[in-house]
Amino acid sequence: MEETNREAVATAVQRVAGMLQRSDQLDKVEQYRRREARKKASVEARLKAAIQSQLDGVRTGLTQLHNALCDVKDIQNSLADVSKDWRQSINTIENLKDVKDAVVQHSQLASAVENLKNIFSVPEIVQETQNLIEQGELLQAHRKLMDLECSRDDLMYEQYRMDSKNVHDMNLIRGYFGQVQGLSEELSKQLWMVLQRAVVTVRRDPTMLVSVVRIIEREEKIDRRMLDRKKQTGFIPPGRPKCWKKRMNEVLEGTVSGRIESTQSETRESDKMWLVRLLEIMRKYVLDDLIIVKNMMVQCFPPHYNTFQVFFDLYHKSVSARVQELAAEDLEANEIVSLLTWVLNTYKSVEMMGDPDLQPECDVKKLEPLLPDKVVDDLLGKYLKTFTSNITGWLRKALETDKKDWQKETEPEGDQNGYYQTTLPAIVFQMFEQNLQVAAQINETYKEQVLKVCLKQMNSFLVRYREEAICFKEEHLKDRQLPQCYVQYMIAIINNCQTFKESINSLKRKYSQSSESTQNDAAIDKLLNDVAREGCQFLLDEVFLDLEHHLSELLTRKWLSGSHAVDTICVTVEDYFNDFSKIKKPYNQEMTSEAHRRVVVEYLKAIMQKRISFKNADERKEGADRMMKEAEQFKFLFRKLSAGEDSDRLCDSISAIAEVFKLTDPALLYLEVSTLVSKYPDIREEHIVALLAVRGDASREMRQMIIETLNQNKPSSSSVSQPIFRDITVPSSTMTTMTAMTSMTVPKLLK
Repeated sequence: MEETNREAVATAVQRVAGMLQRSDQLDKVEQYRRREARKKASVEARLKAAIQSQLDGVRTGLTQLHNALCDVKDIQNSLADVSKDWRQSINTIENLKDVKDAVVQHSQLASAVENLKNIFSVPEIVQETQNLIEQGELLQAHRKLMDLECSRDDLMYEQYRMDSKNVHDMNLIRGYFGQVQGLSEELSKQLWMVLQRAVVTVRRDPTMLVSVVRIIEREEKIDRRMLDRKKQTGFIPPGRPKCWKKRMNEVLEGTVSGRIESTQSETRESDKMWLVRLLEIMRKYVLDDLIIVKNMMVQCFPPHYNTFQVFFDLYHKSVSARVQELAAEDLEANEIVSLLTWVLNTYKSVEMMGDPDLQPECDVKKLEPLLPDKVVDDLLGKYLKTFTSNITGWLRKALETDKKDWQKETEPEGDQNGYYQTTLPAIVFQMFEQNLQVAAQINETYKEQVLKVCLKQMNSFLVRYREEAICFKEEHLKDRQLPQCYVQYMIAIINNCQTFKESINSLKRKYSQSSESTQNDAAIDKLLNDVAREGCQFLLDEVFLDLEHHLSELLTRKWLSGSHAVDTICVTVEDYFNDFSKIKKPYNQEMTSEAHRRVVVEYLKAIMQKRISFKNADERKEGADRMMKEAEQFKFLFRKLSAGEDSDRLCDSISAIAEVFKLTDPALLYLEVSTLVSKYPDIREEHIVALLAVRGDASREMRQMIIETLNQNKPSSSSVSQPIFRDITVPSSTMTTMTAMTSMTVPKLLK
């Protein structure tokens, strides 16, 4: 208490010190004192009230404990009196055994009297019940059946209570009511027949279905009551529990399963589209039945049956079992696609389980897959394998058909722009397109796989296509008169390559989600370019075979005296290029450039072969003028063929050599040759030697001096964008002459 007082005093001092910190607060001391007095009085009042409340509670508790103690004593006294009375009445209870037996017998007799009317009329009721069952009055028949069973069960129960070991009396009752069990079975058969036709019955006579459900519900209640009595007494009537609700579910499941199995009306032998028809019939049956269940049958069953969900699950289970059976069969490729498309797409679409008429009760997102993933993967793998084999055969047949067209005596057809083409690209990509459309119906991943297979097979196909194009050219060279339309069909082969490119890009844009180029894409592109360029080369070879005779006349004495070889060359090239105009871009442009280059190269080869050696200045002038004129002819021709594109540099090489020939002052020959070399850095020593030999007036010393000087100051040829002389070889005789000259030591006086 002292410590508490000290703490209180310390707290009070601290509080007063907080109130009187300034001098002006001394005026309010009386006010502070009155306020603290009020607070103290209030606290004391609350403490008194709390203590008084606790004292009242303790007083009430003590009173209740005292009353409880008195009650316990009274109960003890009462129990003692009861115990005393019980001991005195034991003998009396034993004397009442006869009364007890009489009560039991009275109960049995009362039950017998109560059922006496039914007992005597059992045969009559059995016959009436049988008639009602045959007439389809199932509800009334069940009512009478229940009366019969109730009479039998009550009698057997009373007999069981009186003497459970009396088998003879039990059998006597069971035998008397023996036909009741048969009626129950007959009625159940009628119930199951109605349930098996539930989808039809609910539209024709829904009351019949309602009656069946009511009967089953009654039997379920009786089953539960009998099982409860068995727990108490150990007695259960014969035939119980009937479990008709469980049997109803089994019948419905069998009905749905049979409904699904009945969809197959055709076989592969009788109809190649048997699977498509089967799946369509199954789709229609399931959708129609579920709509009937939702709109009509649900009303015939109690809500707790959850009827629509039960039927929905049954149909899903039966469909899943059926499609797994189909998947296990030896299906063909098109059948695999039909099945997977139906399973993966159609089943959950608005055409079937996702139909608006089934919403919102039907949640397709919660449906389990009809086929396990492993089965789907196996089917896809089998289809890809078959598809790969089939497409290889299709491509081979398409190429064989196209090869036969190459031998035709009529020109190939042209497209809308007049470019020659064959039907091969259209056939090939129609096959690809059809299979990709089918794959797209299954899923995106599978579509990508099919596209990869198509492109891979396309790669192999183009290798064979290239080989066949080469064989086509080689067969033609054996007899250039056959086939008659060789040029036109070779043009079609070239154009097909461009069509293939466009079609492949179209397929990739349409069916591939990836825009990145693969190694296979690069290989296909290279093969197409190779086939097209080789085709262009074959056509140019054809042109130059016809020009061979005229090219051999160039830079000869006959040419110098007035040959028309170049005129014929230009006319022949232009005639061929009238057909070559049917070649698509960019190959027509490349072919024109290559033809231009080859014509010029052949002309330069004629110069380097030293077919002529000018004897004097007049011949050199005449030959140079002719070369310049012919260079202009080539320029005019190829400007016309290339639609005005600048390609003069090639022909200018002829004019540049003509300037070397035309020069009259040998002392300036080095400068002219140097100009030629600066324009065409790829020119080599043997070319210079050949030119000087054709000119015919250069001494050995001058030739040696020109060659050595050029070797010292020759520009690099690595940066030449369009080499001309690189592929031109000089005959060995000229090379021998050059070697002899360069081995001599000549004073370089003309430097």
